[in-house]
Amino acid sequence: MTPEQITALTAAGESETLEFKASTGQRREAARTMCAMLNTRGGYVLFGVTPEGKAAGQEIGRRTLEDVSAEIQQIDPPAFPMVERVPAAENREVIAVRVSPGTVRPYVYRGAAYRRVGSTTLAMSSDEYNRMLFERMHNEQRWETQPAAGWKVEDLDAAEIRRTITEAVQRSRLQDPGTPEPVELLRGLGLYRDGVLLRAAVVLFGNSNRIELEMTQCKLKAARFRGVGRTEFLDNRQFYGNAFKLLADAERFLRDTLPIAGRFEADRIERIDEPLYPPSATREALANALCHRDYSIGGGSVGVAVYDDRLEVTSSGALPFGLTPE
Repeated sequence: MTPEQITALTAAGESETLEFKASTGQRREAARTMCAMLNTRGGYVLFGVTPEGKAAGQEIGRRTLEDVSAEIQQIDPPAFPMVERVPAAENREVIAVRVSPGTVRPYVYRGAAYRRVGSTTLAMSSDEYNRMLFERMHNEQRWETQPAAGWKVEDLDAAEIRRTITEAVQRSRLQDPGTPEPVELLRGLGLYRDGVLLRAAVVLFGNSNRIELEMTQCKLKAARFRGVGRTEFLDNRQFYGNAFKLLADAERFLRDTLPIAGRFEADRIERIDEPLYPPSATREALANALCHRDYSIGGGSVGVAVYDDRLEVTSSGALPFGLTPE
């Protein structure tokens, strides 16, 4: 970082992502702010800058940076901000600490968690800390990232794996892996780690007959109701299988169930069929329900319900992390 960059930073004043400290004598307060920045959007802490934004610098002794580093080491989990020395006045320097947003939040400093609100560092509430901790645990220990006990690559649909990779390459979603081997393809998708198959691989590509016995939550419930309520069925079916099979089953059910209007145009010989709901829209809804549901619920499923006045697609589970529809 250059003196000109320091001047540009300080010109805007302190903010959620910028804090001034006149000297490293305030390193404890600064470390609290670094902790808060790790828990939010990251930012800069500048030592040697007055509260008014003047980059006066400070004299840097033999232990100055060691003392700053010692305070940073009190942050847990360990964080490694970038520390730079930037020339200021004669024999004086600004110490610029760049803090990136943390990847394993929440972070604590000397046993307490902090967050940034505007230009202020505040103690984090227990509710906010617990929510952030839950998000971290969810990211590290999701149901689908756990080993699929008793399942082997041979228990998966190799043709579906290859078909998925081929389509992803054609759509520029993936680079060509250069191999047709299922193990390598699964490893490239993050579904096979250290010789272990993950549950997500089974949900996506598992043998449907075995899924019905061992992962009953991989289920689709499809129904056609009479009228606008749920009191009378006209059709009621259940399907088991991997996500690709369930998507195909759901689309087939809708084709069999929904009315299709037909019309002719003067310049065309063939009839134009128009389903009640656009297939592109129903496919998107079904794919999202299959992708984003909570598979840790043993009795869960995706539901497709057709009424006289509407179509409902639902999936098991609540919105995560305290989110609401609003």
